[in-house]
This record gives sequence, C-alpha cells and structure tokens, in this order.
Amino acid sequence: MKKIGSKKDEAPARLIDAKIDEPADWRGEMLSRVRALIMQADPGMIEERKWRKASNAMAGVPVWSHNGIVCTGETYKTVVKLTFAKGASLEDPSGLFNSSLEGNTRRAIDIREGEAIDEDAFRALIRAAVSLNGSSDRAPKKR
Repeated sequence: MKKIGSKKDEAPARLIDAKIDEPADWRGEMLSRVRALIMQADPGMIEERKWRKASNAMAGVPVWSHNGIVCTGETYKTVVKLTFAKGASLEDPSGLFNSSLEGNTRRAIDIREGEAIDEDAFRALIRAAVSLNGSSDRAPKKR
C-alpha cells in the first residue's frame, strides 16, 4: 500500500518549491531567483532535495546536479548560501565566491539581504561546474 505523503509520492521540484516558500521573505525570493538562473544555465540540471530526516519532512537541502553535484542552496538567518561541490577547482574571474574559501574542495557564495548577484557571471559559473563534472551528452571520441 502506497503511503500518501511519502518521499516517493513527492516530486523533487515540489519539494524545492516548499523549501523556497519556507522562509517567506527575501531569502525565499533569492533562492527562487538563483534556482531560475541555474535552470537557465543548464536546462538538463536535475533538482533534488537531499538529506531529509524522517523526523522533519520539511528539512533537506535543495541540490542541483548534472553528472554529479553542481551546487546546493540553503537559507540561513542572514544569508542564502550556494555551495559548489567542486568550487575550489573552478575559475571565478568575477569573484562570486565569498565563503568557504579556505577549503580544498568546496566554495560558496553567501548572498545577504539587499545584495544582487551578477546573473551572467553566475550562469557562467554554473556552466563551468557542469563542464567540470563532465557531460555524458558529448559524443564519444572516435579512435
């Protein structure tokens, strides 16, 4: 018997919609905006909500993947944080990364209330992260 409201019953995009609506303030609006930019940059992006706990069905982190995790989006009290799984390996000529700069793998972008994001630079960063993950959409090399 299928349990209504189970994890399998909910589409990932709807789970992310709920996470975006959760703060009901500028943070939700910003997460919604960067989500749209992510999907514009790579229409083949897969959206998921990971790391949910049975004790809190609303918990979980929005995750965008293409051949591996590209980035996650989280809302905190004073920032919307976008963490790029392989950010330390990405070129960032526009200087979007402003958090988690000391690590060897991840990099993050913290966006505070009233701040804008350079949309062109952000989309380029998303495309670079997807490229770094590799693409199974490429034609096989001929020998």
